[in-house]
Amino acid sequence: MSVTQTPDINEVREYWDRRPCNIRHSYRKVGTREYFDDVEARKYFVEYHIPGFANFPLWSGKRVLEVGCGIGTDAVNFARAGAIYHGVELSHESMVLAQTRFRVFGLSGSFLNVSGEELASAFEADYFDLVYSFGVIHHTPNQRGMIEQMRKVIRPDGVFKFMVYAKNSWKDAMIEAGLDQPEAQSGCPIATTYDSTMLQDSLRGCFETVEVRQAHIFPYEVEEYVKYNYVKKPWFAAMPEDVFAALERRFGWHMLVTARPI
Repeated sequence: MSVTQTPDINEVREYWDRRPCNIRHSYRKVGTREYFDDVEARKYFVEYHIPGFANFPLWSGKRVLEVGCGIGTDAVNFARAGAIYHGVELSHESMVLAQTRFRVFGLSGSFLNVSGEELASAFEADYFDLVYSFGVIHHTPNQRGMIEQMRKVIRPDGVFKFMVYAKNSWKDAMIEAGLDQPEAQSGCPIATTYDSTMLQDSLRGCFETVEVRQAHIFPYEVEEYVKYNYVKKPWFAAMPEDVFAALERRFGWHMLVTARPI
């Protein structure tokens, strides 16, 4: 675990309200079509594994719950693919942008400004075909509690797909060495990193894993990246693509998990 203290849920909410995730992925006016197009293009350029993992077309006509929708990049792609989309988001500022995004693109979906630790009070039991949560569980104080809530609202034959940060990763090694931090903005209240034992303990009695794999090493110079220039760090620039891909599979920051209810 990257931190030893457990913050209050309000600390987590305030942190993401100050700077919603990916909000600076474009220099255009926030809330415009051009801004959202830039955000999506940049996110999927850097995190190119997401569309394949989410498999948006698979969920056409299905009830999808995204726990922690952020500013709505994956959300709009579920909706575009025909999913019956529902998003929950702890950060009010993030959710407002996600709602704006749906209006801008003329998409249908519903949003609730609640914690993922309170799903059973907001939705029917055994309701969703897919519960999807990318990069959220590791930021909440009661992570096991959130997973238990997810189990309550998913259908017995549903699918649970989520990402948590991987302990056995390049990024975590850099954080431990004081050379990096979990998020773009400093001071993240909690960012748990998972190994295989922690993962299985968190799912025990609720879900069984179908697939677990790792992906994503950020290879760019931060000073250039914030100026929208994609300049790789020298050691990554010199690395053949197949070698870098192998490194991501073994030491990627994102632990991608597909699971089914027990």
